[in-house]
Amino acid sequence: MPTRRAVTGRSREPRARFAEELRHLRAQRGESLRQLGERLGWDWSLFGKMESGETLGGPEVVEALDQHYGTPGLLLTLWELAIDDRTQFRERYRRYMELEAEATGLWHFAVSVLPGLLQTPGYAGEVLAAGGLKGLDLEQQVQARMSRRSLLEGDDAPPFRTILSEAVLRTPLRDAGEWRAQLEYLVRAADRGNVTVQVLPFRAGHHGLTGGALMLLRQSDGRPVAYSENTYRGELIEESARIERLQRAYDDVRDMALSPAESRKFVLRMLEEESCDFST
Repeated sequence: MPTRRAVTGRSREPRARFAEELRHLRAQRGESLRQLGERLGWDWSLFGKMESGETLGGPEVVEALDQHYGTPGLLLTLWELAIDDRTQFRERYRRYMELEAEATGLWHFAVSVLPGLLQTPGYAGEVLAAGGLKGLDLEQQVQARMSRRSLLEGDDAPPFRTILSEAVLRTPLRDAGEWRAQLEYLVRAADRGNVTVQVLPFRAGHHGLTGGALMLLRQSDGRPVAYSENTYRGELIEESARIERLQRAYDDVRDMALSPAESRKFVLRMLEEESCDFST
């Protein structure tokens, strides 16, 4: 599909528009990439990657470019739009991200990793780094994941329930401080009126959702959609018969899980254990 163009002839896709603006401003100045790098103190190859759309760079370099070109706030605004653009996610997630943003209700099961909607920057960074991301790409994906959390904030936020396998909470981060911050954030999130957190203890035994993480979405027209994910791939499921089976399995798991009040105590106990371990 060709890149959409506005009447100005510029791209209307946030990432492409940001890169185009960078190329346009540098061309107006008559600078080479090397000259730009020397004047701003960054490796010139970074600016080349930003102008080609390979990377977005970080806020510090974008602010420096705004100052250099005399465009206060313009480039930083375009950068923020590009960071929040859902097309930055891998192709297999694009359709799901659109549905998630429009959902009127969300039900999640986590088999090994906390849901992205409830992750802290430290947790997201370690999980994404374990998947092979690093450098600016890692920073951008962490920022993008953090932007998704706004879905659960505000007066119109949809209800969200997550059932966490005990394994999720028994797999800490390498950084003890970041892990405590994540547990604290989970407790605060569970106190919101639209967020429900339940823990599925090991003693619950085998169940029908052991194969991977699951998200069930209810769309504005009442239509249910499911998204199943494991370590290697994700699958968007829209067939009603399959969704019904997954819904029954989810309901069974919810019945086996601790109540929201008991789950909150479970997380608080883990937080106390982490604090005791840190102080010894």
